[in-house]
Amino acid sequence: MSEGNSRVIESNQDGIHEDLTDIVNKHFATKFLKPFAEHTKQAFAEVEAQLASKSMPIIFDSCCGVGDSSRALANLYPNHWVVGIDKSADRLSRERDNNEPDNLILARADLNDFYRLAVQANWQVDKHFILYPNPWPKSAHVKRRWHGSAVFPEIIKLGKTIELRSNWKLYLEEFAYALKLAGMDSELKPYQFETAITPFEQKYHNSGQPLWQLTAELYN
Repeated sequence: MSEGNSRVIESNQDGIHEDLTDIVNKHFATKFLKPFAEHTKQAFAEVEAQLASKSMPIIFDSCCGVGDSSRALANLYPNHWVVGIDKSADRLSRERDNNEPDNLILARADLNDFYRLAVQANWQVDKHFILYPNPWPKSAHVKRRWHGSAVFPEIIKLGKTIELRSNWKLYLEEFAYALKLAGMDSELKPYQFETAITPFEQKYHNSGQPLWQLTAELYN
């Protein structure tokens, strides 16, 4: 299961992937040279122009889906820009009844490119949220998880703190392990909420699955 429904994660892994050390170390030792997608370059330029209109700290809400979490974060942090990013134009275009917060920016972009553009532009992200999906639980797909991807070094260059939530504990254990390889500590603990801020969070909770939260200070 890569993303989608509320089934319990099933994986052929029973521990941290045996190749993860080599994968992470290789990505830190090499430069990610994938060409930037034109639509992401355009989206980045538009977001950058909006950010320039008012000086406020930046929050990233990566893989924001329909943007509910981004809206919740924008209301929770009214003195920050909240930039919600997702690859799906369909998900981002779904209408919501509530008025959009003034500090909210939603963008369709390839995060593999957007992260690198943000690092090149010397953005400092105050808080970075990656909330649910992207488990890719099959062992063969480890490089599709954020910590196994070539863009992982750019993710941790972005900023101050990062928070991930998932219903698959091993995914977060691996992310914590990858951070450790980069010299960064993290905290992994059960997560409980009063009000869910993403559809996945609500679905996983409703199906009785435990939720997990990983937080880390990024030393940049």
